[in-house]
Amino acid sequence: MVCINCGEKTHVTNSRASRKEASIWRRRECFSCGTLFTTTEAPEYGGSWVVQSRSGALMPFAADRLFLSLYKSCEHRTTALQDARALTDTIIRKLGAEVQHGILTAQSIVQTAQVALNRFDRAASVHYQAFHQS
Repeated sequence: MVCINCGEKTHVTNSRASRKEASIWRRRECFSCGTLFTTTEAPEYGGSWVVQSRSGALMPFAADRLFLSLYKSCEHRTTALQDARALTDTIIRKLGAEVQHGILTAQSIVQTAQVALNRFDRAASVHYQAFHQS
């Protein structure tokens, strides 16, 4: 990683894994100018996971697509944006166990999301289910 001020090399002075998200917080210091700054590193699932539809077609996993689907289901809540972000993180963590050779089925995504929504908000769950019928 390079410095945000001078572009020279940096080193990590502190690092912590996030409990709520699949990310790592790092404090960095520039070797040249001494600037301290923070970065957050998170995996990019779209390059690693593909989703297989019922027809067998493969497409890259899109966390944004999952987020939008959850957000639409939670729009009745005043905290819909925050709720959809947290639900997306939770569902992605749970989907990690479902990945087989980098492939997820669309059905496993829907089922995992449905379980999470059932536990979180029944109205959101019903809305989600209406748009993701088998």
